[in-house]
Amino acid sequence: MTARVRFAPSPTGQLHVGNARTALLNALFCRREAGTFILRFDDTDAERSREEFARAIAADLEWMGIGWQLQVRQSDRIERYKAAFARLVQGGFVYPCYETQDELEFKRRRLLARRQPPLYDRAALSLSAAERAALQAEGRVPYWRLKLPAAEIAWEDLVRGPTRIRADSMSDPILIRADGTFLYMLPSTVDDIELGVTHVIRGEDHVPNTAVQIVLCQALGGTPPHYAHVPLLTDRAGQGLSKRLGSLTLASLRAEGIEPMALNAFLATLGTGIALRPALSLDDLANDFELGRLAGAAAKFDDEQLRRFNERFVHEMSYAQVAPKLKALGLERADEVFWLAVRDNLHRIGDAAYWHEVCFGNIDADRDKEGFTAQAAALLPPEPWTAGTWGDWVTQLKSTTGRRGRDLFQPLRCALTGRTDGPELKALLPLIGRAKAQQRLQGTGS
Repeated sequence: MTARVRFAPSPTGQLHVGNARTALLNALFCRREAGTFILRFDDTDAERSREEFARAIAADLEWMGIGWQLQVRQSDRIERYKAAFARLVQGGFVYPCYETQDELEFKRRRLLARRQPPLYDRAALSLSAAERAALQAEGRVPYWRLKLPAAEIAWEDLVRGPTRIRADSMSDPILIRADGTFLYMLPSTVDDIELGVTHVIRGEDHVPNTAVQIVLCQALGGTPPHYAHVPLLTDRAGQGLSKRLGSLTLASLRAEGIEPMALNAFLATLGTGIALRPALSLDDLANDFELGRLAGAAAKFDDEQLRRFNERFVHEMSYAQVAPKLKALGLERADEVFWLAVRDNLHRIGDAAYWHEVCFGNIDADRDKEGFTAQAAALLPPEPWTAGTWGDWVTQLKSTTGRRGRDLFQPLRCALTGRTDGPELKALLPLIGRAKAQQRLQGTGS
């Protein structure tokens, strides 16, 4: 059996780290199994779904390196859902209900006041044909519920292990609203059947949905896929991330300079016990991927830890890896010598732009007012310069001026780079060159 997985975002907002992790886990499983990745847009909510969000989600997945072999939109498959619903009606698996929202809310509050679970009472099942006709004559249009069986629904979860839910612990789910639009359950189940989905990997908040979808799948004559429900992301204190997800979109992380493979490695190892390390590709991550490793452990997302890991990732990137990114930044003279000189002092690749300007452009230099940097300019050795030039020059400055430590190095760094810290000057000095260094030390140029 060839594995077929699906990632099914609703295009009602931007992709955040929680959904990105779900997409990544599906992609890694798919790569490990040499399977098919399906991107399905759950866009039946016409009011909230937006084409710009669908495009942004697709772009985010491509940025992560996640590709797909098939893309579908639920809005294009409405007739398939109508056909499936007709079969459910014919088989007696669904029933019409006529309560208004206010009436349902009244029932819910009454049950809660009695400290009872707010489950639907199946009152619509006891309506006679005459009563239904009378309600329809009043202008009431039915909505439809799936009648859950009076049994335990069980499956072997690939992460949680044996999982059971008593059907009588849930309300019969609504499949179709009174206006004829579909809710999540039926379209998702129909798609899984007709697209041949073999594995559904998603957050553990979907466990109750899985019980319903198993019932639906069997009612429609399908074979339920294998399910894997992973622990949800929390913050470092173990609290839910839901209130912060808006600030943890992939768009915001990308703008912050987070590298896609740094994010992928970070998300892939959360809650697995696998040591976090830089990875070059999704295939590298897929080699270590096992669904069973996701069981039980909390998946704590610490964005500060992500930023620190991103720095580590940048520091280990080879020039071959980073060259296209440097070119995209317009850093035309950023060769391998430049990259190796500056990378260990970067928080993100974009920071290289400043050091490119230091080496090859103009900066606001900070010349000291005591004349030391002018004296240092006079003692600059002739070119060609090498990595040893800095040491030779500093030795001569110590001997000539008597300066040591911070009094010696800080004025030189400020004049040459405009910063009090940064890459080693022994690596930068040959890139800056004698003419530019002399101008900055003398205060005659930038």
